[in-house]
Amino acid sequence: MLKNSLKWRLEYKPEMIKWDDIAQEGTLGRLYKADYFDSQGRTVLVMRPAVVSANTAAGQIKYLVYCLENAIMNLSSKQQEQMVWLIDFQGWNKSCISLKITRETAQILQDHYPERLGLAVMYNPPKVFESFWTMVKPFLEPKTFKKVIFAYPDNAKSMRMMEELFDMDKLESYFGGRNRAGWNPESFSKKMKEDEKKMCSNVVEGGVSTEVINDSVQIDEESNVSDGESSGCDSVGPTILEEDNNNNNKEIIINNNVQRDESAAKP
Repeated sequence: MLKNSLKWRLEYKPEMIKWDDIAQEGTLGRLYKADYFDSQGRTVLVMRPAVVSANTAAGQIKYLVYCLENAIMNLSSKQQEQMVWLIDFQGWNKSCISLKITRETAQILQDHYPERLGLAVMYNPPKVFESFWTMVKPFLEPKTFKKVIFAYPDNAKSMRMMEELFDMDKLESYFGGRNRAGWNPESFSKKMKEDEKKMCSNVVEGGVSTEVINDSVQIDEESNVSDGESSGCDSVGPTILEEDNNNNNKEIIINNNVQRDESAAKP
C-alpha cells in the first residue's frame, strides 16, 4: 500500500496542484475547508453535493485532492492527524448522484489518505438518499463505514452531538449553527492563496516535495515482486533520514519493502 501510494504521489503530484488550477471548481462552494476546527482540534471539510459542478470528474477529483492536502497542512497540531467531513444535503436529489465520483473519492481516501478521516457527518439527508447509500456501502471499507453518522435538525440527540462537536457560533446555519454569514468565495480564495505560499515554503524547508523524492527514486512500473524477492532494479528507493536518540542520522531504504540500516537502533 505504501509503495502504491508513493508511486501515485510521484505520478499525480498532489503537492504541485495550485489554486489557479482548480479555482473554477473551488469557487463554487461545493467543497471547502471551514475556518474552524471541531472540539478535538480536527480540520473540518464541508461538502455540499447539491451544488452543481460543470467540471469533469477528473477536475472534481483534482480539487478534492487539493483540499485534502490543504486540510492536512492546516491540522491544529502535530498530535492531530485526522479531519472531519460535514456533508450538507440541503437541496440534494437523485440528479446529484454520481457513482463514478463517489467511488473515486472513496478510493482516494482509503488508498492514499488512510485513517485521515476521523468522522463524517451526513446532515439531514432526504429519505431518497437511503437507496443511494445502499449502493455506496460496497465502496467503503468497514472501518470507514463505521465513521459515518447521520444527523437531523429535528432530532434532539443529533443536535446535542453537533453542539458537542462544534462551536455553534462558528458553525454555519445550514448545519444548525448560528453563523448566518456562511461561506464567502472571495475570502476563501484569498485564504487558499495564502496557504499555497505557506505550502511552497514547507516543501522547500521540509523537503516533502515528490520532485525531491523523484531525484532519488525510480519505481519499476512493471515490477510486481512479492516480499523477499529481488526486484532486479538498479536504483535504490527513496532515502529518508531519521534521527535516533543520539541525533545521528540513520537511513530507511524504501524499495519493494521497508528495510532499516543494520546499525539503526531497533524499536
